[in-house]
Amino acid sequence: MYRRAGMLTASAALALLALTITWVRAPAGLAAATLTVAQAISGQSGTGTVRGYVVGEPTATSTVRFRDFVGDTAIAIADSSAETSTARMLYVQVTSPYRSSFGLRANPGRLGDPVTVTGTLTAYFTHPGLKSPTAMTAGAGTPAPTTPGPTTPGPTTPPPSSDAYYAAAAGKSGDALKDALHGIVSRGVTTLSYDAVWNALKATDQDPANAGNVILLYSGVSRSKSLNGGAGGNWNREHVWAKSHGDFGTSAGPGTDLHHLRPEDVGVNSLRDNKDFDNGGSAVPSAPGNFTDGDSWEPRTAVKGDVARMIFYMAVRYEGGDAWPDLEVDNTTGSGTAPRLGRVSALLQWNAQDPPDAFERNRNQVIYAAYQHNRNPFIDHPEWAASVFG
Repeated sequence: MYRRAGMLTASAALALLALTITWVRAPAGLAAATLTVAQAISGQSGTGTVRGYVVGEPTATSTVRFRDFVGDTAIAIADSSAETSTARMLYVQVTSPYRSSFGLRANPGRLGDPVTVTGTLTAYFTHPGLKSPTAMTAGAGTPAPTTPGPTTPGPTTPPPSSDAYYAAAAGKSGDALKDALHGIVSRGVTTLSYDAVWNALKATDQDPANAGNVILLYSGVSRSKSLNGGAGGNWNREHVWAKSHGDFGTSAGPGTDLHHLRPEDVGVNSLRDNKDFDNGGSAVPSAPGNFTDGDSWEPRTAVKGDVARMIFYMAVRYEGGDAWPDLEVDNTTGSGTAPRLGRVSALLQWNAQDPPDAFERNRNQVIYAAYQHNRNPFIDHPEWAASVFG
């Protein structure tokens, strides 16, 4: 049979086509990179995996609830845990398999947590969104999708410490930095009543492993939220900056500031009393890892930095320019009712040895987003402590 030069047989043509398809096909198992929230907002089509921070509960196209959550069916996520603009938020539908773990009414402590979610990128509440999730995972990790093929880690989201919140402090140090931080953390603050502190602590100090409990500061015990009160076995409201050091009591302001109020066992709280903080003393049997003597308290290792940063915050927030006392840290103990607390050398050491962990960072975010609307700068920037107090 005559065949024109350059023509292929049918079998040869099929072989060449198969080779071409093999060459242009993407490598097996390759999946799209995890998206930032900004990328998901600008690309509302198809299925995607998005990583962001939980910042609130959507209620309408341009409104998000930042506290007093009423539902478990939707969350708003953003590239910063301090985001307040709905234009930079992605509204995520929370379907029934995920509500017990991610719904904000059931889990207010999720506020500020990183989350990674896979689903359909489409409008929700007539707003850029993600619906019908097939995977939802807390933390920085990427979830295992329900469809075949691994996902590839994407870019990390910026921490809130990089946001414009601290713009006024940029480039400053020493007293100038302290003054700038005072202005930042004193602006637009919502003060709570002392009664309101009970419910706030149930959210800020919620046990990540048990939503019905809170973690006690010094003892480290997980205890039922319902056991708040003044009886033995209850937990109550510990003022880390002892209220007698400045005589501010429990009035709205320093007496109700969540940045230094923590749940603690009634008996342990009484043992700490109004003592300063320092290294040394005798072991506290009811709170292993803590030590005390006549005028000082040394907390357990896991929260030494937490205590230091709470004290530093108070000394920056309350400068005496209003109705409240000028709180200052010093390098002594036993200052009694003076608006001073020490020992600053120990506190600086603890700040360096025990950097902020996920629990402390989440607590800072919950207070900012849902309650007081200000932050503890020494959690976001622990290195500032040495500049201000060193």
